[in-house]
Amino acid sequence: MFEQLGLIGCGLMGGSFAKAMKRAGLVNRVVGYSKSPSTTERARQLGVIDVEAPSALLAVAGADIVLVAVPVAATEATLKAIKHLVTPQMLIMDVGSTKSDVVQAARAALRDQIGSFVPAHPIAGREVSGVEHSDADLYTGKQVILTPTERTLTAQLKRAEAVWSALGCRVSHMSPEAHDAAFAAVSHLPHMLAFSMMNSLTQQERSDELLSLAGPGFRDFTRIAASDPKMWRDVLRANRDEVLAQTRHFKDSLAQFEKALQSNDDQALEDLITIASHTRANWRMGAQRKRKDDL
Repeated sequence: MFEQLGLIGCGLMGGSFAKAMKRAGLVNRVVGYSKSPSTTERARQLGVIDVEAPSALLAVAGADIVLVAVPVAATEATLKAIKHLVTPQMLIMDVGSTKSDVVQAARAALRDQIGSFVPAHPIAGREVSGVEHSDADLYTGKQVILTPTERTLTAQLKRAEAVWSALGCRVSHMSPEAHDAAFAAVSHLPHMLAFSMMNSLTQQERSDELLSLAGPGFRDFTRIAASDPKMWRDVLRANRDEVLAQTRHFKDSLAQFEKALQSNDDQALEDLITIASHTRANWRMGAQRKRKDDL
């Protein structure tokens, strides 16, 4: 049980965390701050937070747990703003989709207080943003990746594990570098492809007609293209090198399809589709891949 949650960023992710913590009976009071005063006020009106704070620093005053739910590019400035009130007893987490840059920002901002910080990435979210869409069930059954630094305090790491587990999450650990490489492949590039797909249609003369003919398959494939532009700009920039490495893999795969079409090679085309179809049919979200040693 925590006495007070200091919530910095009262949007979808932060608001959902606050709601989940309250419902689970893990916190007595939530003090929230957002860059936009209207967002903070709305969060209080909706009961997401109990008290509005005029600054990030005052949001963490008296808090024993802090969640930083801001765009990854704002992490360093946010942590610098609260540094003077950070103590070894305080658990601080983020929810950023990239981790190497967040860890670097934490080292620069928190310095000797970095032991309190446990970088976290809950694999959850929606294509909509804003505290109005916050949901206490957003994290239920989802995977959360923790990427502790070499100076993260063991006690705070255990507390972070306990918090997310109590919210119904599956918790695992990765290094920041391994995390960013993996999520460039399974999250960041797919978002960029969805953005690109939408743009490729809207840049054509008959775009309105084409979109009017789109069905469920197109809806499912492009759903994430409606995601927050500023957030995803920051994510793609922060993980640029890993995303570009994945674009090369994608281009190689697309080239195989193009070659099969250009040469009228029906068997090659079917084989490529079969591999993808089989892999997708047998994929289960969050399932752990067996190592060769386990086989």
